[in-house]
Amino acid sequence: MGKGLRIAECVKFEIHDLLFVICYLLFPVMDYVSLGNTGLKVSRLCLGCMSYGTSKWRDWVLDEENAFPFFKQAADSGINFFDTADMYSDGASEEVTGRALKKLGLRREETVIATKVYNPMGNTPNERGTSKKHVRHAIDASLRRLGVDYVDLYQIHRYDNTTPIEETLEALTEVVNQGKALYIGASSMYAWEFARFLCAAEAHGYARFVTMQNHYNLVYREEEREMIPLCREEGIGIIPWSPLARGFLAGNRNTQEKGETTRAKSDSFAHRLYYQDSDFAIVDRVTAFAKKRGISNAQIALAWMLHKPGITAPIIGATKTHHLDDAIKALQVRGSVESCELRVAGCELRVSHSEIRIPHFTIIPVPAL
Repeated sequence: MGKGLRIAECVKFEIHDLLFVICYLLFPVMDYVSLGNTGLKVSRLCLGCMSYGTSKWRDWVLDEENAFPFFKQAADSGINFFDTADMYSDGASEEVTGRALKKLGLRREETVIATKVYNPMGNTPNERGTSKKHVRHAIDASLRRLGVDYVDLYQIHRYDNTTPIEETLEALTEVVNQGKALYIGASSMYAWEFARFLCAAEAHGYARFVTMQNHYNLVYREEEREMIPLCREEGIGIIPWSPLARGFLAGNRNTQEKGETTRAKSDSFAHRLYYQDSDFAIVDRVTAFAKKRGISNAQIALAWMLHKPGITAPIIGATKTHHLDDAIKALQVRGSVESCELRVAGCELRVSHSEIRIPHFTIIPVPAL
């Protein structure tokens, strides 16, 4: 009787384990981590909202009705982190984002909302950049469009070299002190520029950047030389944009055809960033590895990034249901990418010193007065 009971208990235990695995695969559990050195907890994936707003801005942007399902899919998957910017769809992205989160019935305590400032929001000289004047007006306008009284993360979209670093930090510190943002962050710039911001904040007691939203993926890895080591040393959360190289890593493009979707065909920015012979060589390696594992290129590319030390949450763009599906599934592939095989492949894919690419920036000239 005792032996039979033990066998029954073992069988029961094995069935329980099997059911747990099945449930995990069908309904994956989102991971949450601290945003840099802060106490704020964010999902390992962030939904990028540049694709939501109005097609009047870019022909590949989804309007509010077509965008809402992606907010719901993200929320249902456990994503609590949403990133937008004032310049996306000339402000409409913030409006769509704010209304979607409210329509979903998400409490403000549940969501982490990030937006950005820097790009022109008008035709006059002071409606751009990161001066005290523009930051003061920009944060209020963003909060109004989002329909909230604060954002969790307020980021400078680029480094404004026409404004002293101290002035930018003072302006952002005032935003934090006024309760309009909990934390501040930065986006693409040179590592030495970012280091100057960190030093100035420490020297003058200004609010400190807690995140870096940089350009980083399997095709573009220059950030591994300086920016990522700097961020890891300083406890800065890394939330890369374009983790799939604007869809290039999906493996459905070639030198003759830029892609099948409207965005792939018309995204001139992506055409400047990628499409070199060496880029296609990387995609071929990813494709071969994905086929061997029986999963998509996107899952491999995202799993590779999620495994990299210091990465907090890659920012995922989604205009098709499988985009978010692949991103969620990538969370489960992490055990596979730790294999020696992919680590060796990753080393071979590193950009050589003779192929260093200078980061791409959008330079916005200030009109002469």
